[in-house]
Amino acid sequence: MTIRSVHEAHVCVLSPAAPVLDLIVRAGTVVDGTGTPPITADVGVREGRVVEVGRLTERAHREIDADGLVVTPGFVDIHTHFDGQATWDPILAPSAWHGVTSVAMGNCGVGFAPARPDRHDWLISLMEGVEDIPGAALAEGLSWEWESFPDYMDALEGVSRTIDVGAHVPHAALRAFVMGDRGADPGEAPDDEELARMVDLLAQGVAVGAVGMGTSRTELHRTRSGDPVGTLRAARREMVALAGTLRNTGAVLQLISDCYQSVDPEYVAAELALMEAMAEASKGPLSFSVQQPASVPGRWRELQAWAADCASRGLDVWTQVAPRPIGVLMGLSATVNPFAGCRSYREVAHLGLAERVQALSEPARRSRIIEEHAAVSERAARAGRQMLGGFDLMFRLDDPVDYDIHPDRSMAAHAAGAGVDDTGLVLDTMLEQGGHQLLYTPLFNFVHGDLADVREMIGADRSLFGLSDAGAHCGAICDASFTTSYLTLWARDRADGMPIEEVVPRVSRDTARHVGWHDRGTLRPGMLADINVLDLDALGCAPPRIVNDLPAGGRRLLQRAYGYRCTIKAGEPTFVGGEHTGQLPGRLVRGARSHPQV
Repeated sequence: MTIRSVHEAHVCVLSPAAPVLDLIVRAGTVVDGTGTPPITADVGVREGRVVEVGRLTERAHREIDADGLVVTPGFVDIHTHFDGQATWDPILAPSAWHGVTSVAMGNCGVGFAPARPDRHDWLISLMEGVEDIPGAALAEGLSWEWESFPDYMDALEGVSRTIDVGAHVPHAALRAFVMGDRGADPGEAPDDEELARMVDLLAQGVAVGAVGMGTSRTELHRTRSGDPVGTLRAARREMVALAGTLRNTGAVLQLISDCYQSVDPEYVAAELALMEAMAEASKGPLSFSVQQPASVPGRWRELQAWAADCASRGLDVWTQVAPRPIGVLMGLSATVNPFAGCRSYREVAHLGLAERVQALSEPARRSRIIEEHAAVSERAARAGRQMLGGFDLMFRLDDPVDYDIHPDRSMAAHAAGAGVDDTGLVLDTMLEQGGHQLLYTPLFNFVHGDLADVREMIGADRSLFGLSDAGAHCGAICDASFTTSYLTLWARDRADGMPIEEVVPRVSRDTARHVGWHDRGTLRPGMLADINVLDLDALGCAPPRIVNDLPAGGRRLLQRAYGYRCTIKAGEPTFVGGEHTGQLPGRLVRGARSHPQV
C-alpha cells in the first residue's frame, strides 16, 4: 500500500487491495450537527454520502487523518446574494473559504429573474443600490440567457461549483416583470389580472425548485439612483396572495422589514400583523431580519418574543440574526471613508491609490483634513457621525481579526493611550499597507459596547443564523466570514459561549431544515457528505482586503480563513489547506430535499 500526503491537511491517497469506501475521515472529534456531544470517530463516505460514523475497519480510496481536529457538517448559509455571481463564478468565495457548502440566494427580493430584456439595466441598478455590487461587473458578467425564472434555474444548473446553490424568486423582479415601470413604484399596486399573473409566475418558480420568495420592506433598500424598492409598501392583498401560493409546498418566505428599527409602534404592529397573515396563508416557514439599532435597542427582544408566540400558535416564524456586530469596513479604497466629506480629501480623491496615499501623507494636507473633519463630523446625522467620527467605536482589523470587540480597544482609546489626536491616528492608520488598511465600525448589535445582547439573540429559541449577505456589499461589508467567527466567538473564545455541539447545528442542521434541505446539515448515514475538517485552536479570519477581480475589473471585499484543513462537498475535497483542489461537485438545489431513507 502506498501513501501520499496532499498539502498540509492530512489528506492521504491510498491504494488498498480492495477498498470498500470512497473516503474515510479518520479519528476526528466528530461534532455531527445533531446537538449530541462530540465523539472520536471515523466518517465513511461512499458515492457522495455518509454511510457510517464510528470506528471503521474498512479501507478507502482516500483517507483524511483528522486526529486532533474537529469534524463538522458543511455549513449552510441561507442569506446570500450570489444571484449574479453564481452564473459565472465556480468558486463563490469568500463563502467557500469559510466552510460553507450550501447557500440560498434571491434574498431581500432582489435578483435577476424573471427578467424582460428591457428591465435588465433596472435590475442591475436595483442590485447595485441595495447590495452594493458593482453594476459594471454585473453588466459584463450576466449572460441574460434567460427571461423566465425556470430558464434562470437552468442557467444556474449549467455551472459547476465548489458549493451547492438554491434560489428564491425575488419579489422585486417578479413585480417589475408583470407590472413594468409601475412595479418599481412602491405607491403602485397590481390590478387583479397582474396579481393573478404574479401568483402564477411564483407558482411556476416553486414548481421548478425555487427555495421560496424573498422580499424587502425597508427604506434602507434603494436603487442606484436612490429610489425605494417597489416592494416597500406592497399591500396586504398582494403579500397574502403571494404567500398563499406557497401553501403546502414547503417553500419559505424571507423578508426584511423596518419593524426592527422603527420608533413608530403603529407601523411595527401593522408589519407584524402582515407577517402573521403571510405565515398563516403559506402554512410554511417565514423568517425576517432582526438587528439591534441604537434607535430602539430593545426592540429585538420584542420581535423574538413575537416569533415565539407565533410558534406557540403553530406558525413557523423565525428571526434571522447575526453572530457578531454588523458594521462597515472603511478605507481609502472602500465605499465608506471617514474623510470623504473633507474638502482637502476631495481635492485628491480622483487620484489612484498610490498617488492619493502620497498626497494624504503631506503634512500640510494632513493638518487641513484633521481640521476640516471636525466640522464634517459635527454636521453629520447620527448614523453618519458614527461612521465619520465615531472613533470610540472604530476598530483596527488585526491579523487574525478579533471580533470580540471592546470600546477600550477602539481607535479613540489607542489615541488617548498614546497621547495623540484620534483623527490623525485614524488617517495615519488608513495610509498603512499602501492605503489598503481597513477599519471597522459596528452599526448594529453593539449598542451597549459588548456582545452580551448578541449572545442572547443567537440563543433565542426562534432565531436562525443569517444576514451574512455573502456576495453583496462589495465595498463596505464582508460578513461571509460569519460561520468562522460563530465558532471562534461562541464555541471557543468567550466565557459566556456555548458548547460546540450547540453552535454547529445552528450553522448546519437548523439552517438546512429551514429551507427544506433535509439531506444535509448533519453527519448521519444517508446524508450528503458535506464535511469540514478544522483545527479549532487555529480557526480564525484574516483581515478583509479589497480586490478587483470581478468582471470589468469590479472590486469586492474578500476575507480568507485560517484553520480549515479540508472542506468536502458531496464526498469530494474542494479545499485543502484553504486552497481549491480543482474539484467542482456543487450543483443547483431544486426545491426541498427529503431526509434520506437509510
